[in-house]
Amino acid sequence: MSEQKWSITTREGLQVSVRPAELEDEALLIELFDHVSPQDLRFRFLSAVKHVSRRQIADLIGVDHGAVESYIAFAKDTAPPIATAVLACDRGKRRAEVAISVRSEFKGHGLGWGLLGLMVQEAARRGMDRIESIEDRSNHDAIALEQNMGFTVKPYPDDPTLLLLSKSLAP
Repeated sequence: MSEQKWSITTREGLQVSVRPAELEDEALLIELFDHVSPQDLRFRFLSAVKHVSRRQIADLIGVDHGAVESYIAFAKDTAPPIATAVLACDRGKRRAEVAISVRSEFKGHGLGWGLLGLMVQEAARRGMDRIESIEDRSNHDAIALEQNMGFTVKPYPDDPTLLLLSKSLAP
């Protein structure tokens, strides 16, 4: 098991422990995604998904950890995970894409903000020049959160339903 861990305290005082997800976390991630709203699943996977499959989970955690890292978050003193984040770096190691999912009952408490801040830090630590997020135009909460954190918005090439949000990490 990885020894890397981060602590986040949300704006409402929720204490959260975050660590890289591992192959042994498959059941935990399936359980987490079973408690993410259908709309948030659609926003996360950019398609209609009723249940995240074992194959999709394996794709998230059984990858080259230098290029793609999945993170899993737990509230203090609770066993089930409450959120997950993925940071995927491009081949040139200049851009990183982030995707975050939060368990429905933990939305609106600052957890997404805390995880996005951690992903920005991790992308910078890995030497990325830019961090990006692809959002459905109707995902107003995520777009507002990312804009508040300094991301800029552009249309996504060749898909009018999506937006590309990005933030420079250059010093």
